[in-house]
Amino acid sequence: MTEPTDSIASLRTSFDSGKTRPEEWRRAQLERLKALAEENEDAIAEALHADLGKSRFEARMTETGTVLAEIGHTKSHLKAWMQPKKVSTPLSNQPGHSRIVYEPLGVVLIMAPWNYPVNLVLTPLIGAIAAGNCAAIKPSEVSPHTSALLARLIPAYLDPDAFKVFEGGADVSTALLEERFDHIFFTGSEQIGRIVMTAAAKHLTPVTLELGGKSPCIVHGDCDLATAARRVAWGKFLNAGQTCIAPDYVLVHESVADAFIEKLGTSIRKFFGKDAKGSPDYPRIISERHFDRVAGLIEGGKIAIGGESDRTEKYIAPTVLTEVDPEAAVMREEIFGPVLPVISYRTIDDAIRFVTSRPKPLALYLFTKSAEIQQQVIGRTSSGGACINDVVMHLAVPELPFGGVGPSGMGAYHGRASFDTFSHARAVLTKSEHLDVPLRYPPFSGWKLKALKWLQ
Repeated sequence: MTEPTDSIASLRTSFDSGKTRPEEWRRAQLERLKALAEENEDAIAEALHADLGKSRFEARMTETGTVLAEIGHTKSHLKAWMQPKKVSTPLSNQPGHSRIVYEPLGVVLIMAPWNYPVNLVLTPLIGAIAAGNCAAIKPSEVSPHTSALLARLIPAYLDPDAFKVFEGGADVSTALLEERFDHIFFTGSEQIGRIVMTAAAKHLTPVTLELGGKSPCIVHGDCDLATAARRVAWGKFLNAGQTCIAPDYVLVHESVADAFIEKLGTSIRKFFGKDAKGSPDYPRIISERHFDRVAGLIEGGKIAIGGESDRTEKYIAPTVLTEVDPEAAVMREEIFGPVLPVISYRTIDDAIRFVTSRPKPLALYLFTKSAEIQQQVIGRTSSGGACINDVVMHLAVPELPFGGVGPSGMGAYHGRASFDTFSHARAVLTKSEHLDVPLRYPPFSGWKLKALKWLQ
C-alpha cells in the first residue's frame, strides 16, 4: 500500500495556494459534481445494485436524487452563507465594528460507510466544497463496485489537485488516520467512531461523527394505524433495513398491538409480494458476515412475520418479532437489517421510560394525533432528530441539521449545517486609530475603576 503522506501534502499545497477560496471555484466544483451524478446515474445504479441489490428507483430516491437536491440547495444559498456576518460592538470597543468571517478549515478527511455509498460520500463532500476546502475521500471497501466507480469518477470530474480518493481496507483507513487533517467527517459504527476519535485526538483534529444506535418508534393507540404501519414498514425495510435512521424497534400501545402487526404484514405484502425474495424492489444484505450477524438476531424473539433467509443470496425476509426480551441481543445491538422487534406498552410514561433508559438514539419516531403526547415525548426524550407521524423523512429537509447526540454521534450536516461544519467562524474586530481612550492603560486611578464598572 502506498502511504498517503505525499498525497495529503499535495492537497495542503493546493489549499495553501488559495485556489479553493473564491466563490467561483466553489460553484464550478458543485456544477461538476452535479454533472457527475447526472451523467453517470445509470452506472451508479448498476454499482449500487451489484453491491446491495438496490432498485433503480431506490438508487435515485436515496442516493443520486438526494445528492442533486443537496447541490441545488447549496448553490442557491452559497453566496449568503459566505457573506461575513455583522454583529454589534459594545461601547468599550468604539469606535469600531465587529463581524464573523467564515473561512475554510483546510484539508479534511471524509470517511464513508457502505450502506448508502454514494450519498454518504458526496453529501458531506458538498459541504466541504461549499466551505472552500480540499478533501481526502475514503469510500467503503465493503461496497467495492461503488467504491471503484467513485474512485474513477471523482478525479475525472472534480479538481484533482483539491480532491483525492483513497480506496482500500482497514490498512488504508489506519494510514489516513495517522495524517494530520483540519477536520475528520466519519459516518459509520460507534465502534469505529471511537477509533477515529482516538486517532484524531493525537493531532487535536475536530471530528464530526455520524453514528447510529437503536432509533425507537412509538405508536400510540389514537393514530391512524394503517398509515403508521405503512410508513414504518417503508422506513424499516428500505435498503433491507441497512439504514442508520431506520426504526430499530417499535413500542406500540397494548390496545392496538395486534392490529398494528396485522397492518405491518399487509404493508409488507403490498410492497414486496408474498415472497420478498422475488421482488426487484427488495435489496440484499451487504455481505455474508453481516448476514450472519443479522440472522442471529432473529433468535431474540418470536417470529410474527417473515423469518426466511438464504445465505447464498444474502437474503433475509422482512421480519417482525414479538415477545422480545428487552435484554436480548436484538434489543441491545443496532440491528441494521430487516428485523423489527415490536413491544407493547401500557402508558405513554412507560414508553418514555423505556426510551430514556437506553442510550440516546440518532432518531426518534412518534405516531399520535395528540398534541399533548407529542409535547411530552419530544420534551422528555433526547435524540439526534425526530419525526412525528412519519419516519426517516426529516432527513429530506435541508434546513434541518442532521446528526446524533451522545453515543449516536456529534456534529451535524445538511444545508447550512454542512457549510458551518466545514468552516471556521472567525471573529474579527476592526478599530479606529483616531480615538484611543486611556481607560485601559496603567496607571489605574480611582476614576478609571468607576468608569470601568459603568461600562461593564
